[in-house]
Amino acid sequence: MADPDLESPLIHHKKSDQPPEVVISIDDDGDDDSGLVEKPQDHPRVSRGFEFDHRNQTNPFGFLSETEPPVLGPTTVDPFRNDTPGVSGLYEAIKIVICLPIALVRLILFGASLAVGYLATKLALAGWKDKHNPMPQWRCRIMWITRICTRCILFSFGYQWIRRKGKPARREIAPIVVSNHVSYIEPIFYFYELSPTIVASESHDSLPFVGTIIRAMQVIYVNRFSQTSRKNAVHEIKRKASCDKFPRLLLFPEGTTTNGKVLISFQLGAFIPGYPIQPVVVRYPHVHFDQSWGNISLLMLMFRMFTQFHNFMEVEYLPVIHPNDNQKQNAVRLSQKTSHAIATSLNVVQTAHSYGDLMLLNHASELKLENPSNYMVEMAKVESLFHVSSVEAVRFLDTFFSMNPDSSGRVTLHDFLRVLRLKPCTLSKGIFGFIDVEKAGSITFRQFLFASAHVLTQPLFQQTCELSFSHCDADEDGYISIQELGNALKHTIPNLNKDEIQGLYILLDDDKDQRISKTDFLSCLRRNPLLIPIFAPNFAPT
Repeated sequence: MADPDLESPLIHHKKSDQPPEVVISIDDDGDDDSGLVEKPQDHPRVSRGFEFDHRNQTNPFGFLSETEPPVLGPTTVDPFRNDTPGVSGLYEAIKIVICLPIALVRLILFGASLAVGYLATKLALAGWKDKHNPMPQWRCRIMWITRICTRCILFSFGYQWIRRKGKPARREIAPIVVSNHVSYIEPIFYFYELSPTIVASESHDSLPFVGTIIRAMQVIYVNRFSQTSRKNAVHEIKRKASCDKFPRLLLFPEGTTTNGKVLISFQLGAFIPGYPIQPVVVRYPHVHFDQSWGNISLLMLMFRMFTQFHNFMEVEYLPVIHPNDNQKQNAVRLSQKTSHAIATSLNVVQTAHSYGDLMLLNHASELKLENPSNYMVEMAKVESLFHVSSVEAVRFLDTFFSMNPDSSGRVTLHDFLRVLRLKPCTLSKGIFGFIDVEKAGSITFRQFLFASAHVLTQPLFQQTCELSFSHCDADEDGYISIQELGNALKHTIPNLNKDEIQGLYILLDDDKDQRISKTDFLSCLRRNPLLIPIFAPNFAPT
């Protein structure tokens, strides 16, 4: 098979010299008694209702839109994979045995440093209630004890010396610092080195010891799943960056840790305020032990760090990036310049992966799917194309999981139809073919998500769902009975038996109260948008 063209449409329409096809037009008001309107297919009309081309079996979703989802090749990069999640090789085993006594001493140093730093932080925070303003200087001086303790913690983890290149810019020149994020070591280092204000997840506040220390850093909490929280965080970033009495701000725009071999997509929170940015690059050169916090537990990572002779770390401060005067409000452009500078310094590529891909990866692992990395889709690209959230993508993964994917992450026609309660017919095979762009007889989660998201985000999707419910609810009592469902489907899926109709009825009954309300119907189609062609009103001429 030839390599797929990334710019080609999902389905190629063949040109034809045949006369225009008959298109059935259904309007809400029912003023047109003719029911049939013959018109060329080149310029479809969309009015209060919608048009459904019954003879168009190539694209069963053509009644929603002539546009088709983009065809994007699979991603083969796993930015979250730790190369050494376990102990492998005789050298590492011997080294761990030799370092066990050293690890015990390091553990004692770690515990003592953490305890002293915690007590100093509690003292610095005691009685301080005006946290909207900068921390008083005398409290900041007490926090120096905690900063020295964090350097001892780094020493206990095997970072006896840390190589630096360049220098941090003065706070008044670059009030915001951004860095790549590989391990939990960087926040510890930056606290010692810069004592910045950080932006962190709300969940960090409840962490033992750590929560207290980051509160002393005048942390800006954010809930990445709440738009209101993100807006408030950007407002706080701008407020604190504009005042030199606050510490400089530190952000990890990737939003999670990676293995450092690629740079994933940047969130825009650091760049929306439009202030100068100093990028910082962190590297962990290694041969036998990958220090990245990927598919490895925190305890195992700490144990491996304790049992190394020395762990290498390099920190490079890059030149400050100033936004152009006419681009101060262009956060995307500033983000691109910053990410390019970091990627160039690291000599890596930037991918469209995001925290959403980590959610998919972890959820695939929880579901015990083979090769969980097969289910990453570069969520930043998906969100940009379809405006589908990471939470919705995880829900689609649950549906895909119920289709029993094989070890390569592919689903066959039989399992696809089983989950959607469809029988093999021209329409159901057309729906599957719409997803199966490779014509391989099986589909991947990436293809399933792209097709589902494309249909879900069409402008006419919601209106089509509502009209479809009205079409099914023949007696207009606000509910669809099993008999009404069977009558509505006989135009699109012929010869349905009682068990098959019952299966679809159960699927549509979202709240399982044994009746299908409009809410049930719309909720089910939002979770399974690929079902919409079987409900689209289709009145063939008699």
